[in-house]
Amino acid sequence: MNSRTHAPRSPWKIILAMAFVVACWGYSPTGIHIGLQAYDPGHLALLRFLMASVFMAVVAAFKGIRLPRPRDLPWLVALGFFAVSLHHVVLNIGQQHVTAGASSVLAQSTPLFSTLLARFVFKDRVSFWRWGCIVSGMIGVVIVVAGDHGLGGLDVYGLLILLAAVSWSFYFALQKHHSTRYDGLTLVCYTVWSGTALLLIYLPGLASEVVSAPVHVQWAVLALGIFPSALAYLAWAFVLAHVDLSRATMTLYLIPPTAMAIAAYALGEQPTLMVGVGALVILISVLALNMERRATVTASGPVRP
Repeated sequence: MNSRTHAPRSPWKIILAMAFVVACWGYSPTGIHIGLQAYDPGHLALLRFLMASVFMAVVAAFKGIRLPRPRDLPWLVALGFFAVSLHHVVLNIGQQHVTAGASSVLAQSTPLFSTLLARFVFKDRVSFWRWGCIVSGMIGVVIVVAGDHGLGGLDVYGLLILLAAVSWSFYFALQKHHSTRYDGLTLVCYTVWSGTALLLIYLPGLASEVVSAPVHVQWAVLALGIFPSALAYLAWAFVLAHVDLSRATMTLYLIPPTAMAIAAYALGEQPTLMVGVGALVILISVLALNMERRATVTASGPVRP
């Protein structure tokens, strides 16, 4: 039975869950910047998701999850690769030279890459409206990159943030095509665990960095492992169980301004006017893209009664 047929939750609980997700994922760029003060990108990703894996194991022990079918193992490993290992390693490398605010904006370009992926990999039809959204969104990306440190000064680091967004696009596409096989909690657990297993190649040298890292960095990384990497996913699953996806995703547009506010307070970052303009262009493009998709779904009617 679909969870939306259950007794409705009170609106304030859903709103609090949405606000919690935005706050957690808005903190992530700042937490990464602090973590990179003592950890290299690979070690930071591994430590973050080792903690998330332990946390998810405790949740799974109480809630119970399905065992994976052997034929699904390659798919679950692919989810972990794109959602955890590739995404977070390249994101960490990129954020060594990209501000937290600009990074959060570039990461929100994922829906643009998801549309390109749908067209060129899954051969879906892409309307003229969507192509317009993609072009305007990419213009916003260029503005953000130029406004952060300049096109020449960023070298490949801004592109690595975009690669992280592309990696998330592959994750969303795979999840969309196979999500009916497992419930949300089971899927999140196996994604986190498989991605963490792939990150174990960075295990050598991690212990020495843990021992030598300052206390404020340890707290920041602990927060990364518990809040954005674990609790936020559970809260998001709760939101999606009670709110339509197109409505729920609208709240994610609050992540970049939240990330910029947290970075301004914790890191002293002051985003430039160009970064703000580019952020606005990207978010409007993604919003327009999702509004067109929502209108299409509404016009065609629900898939199932």
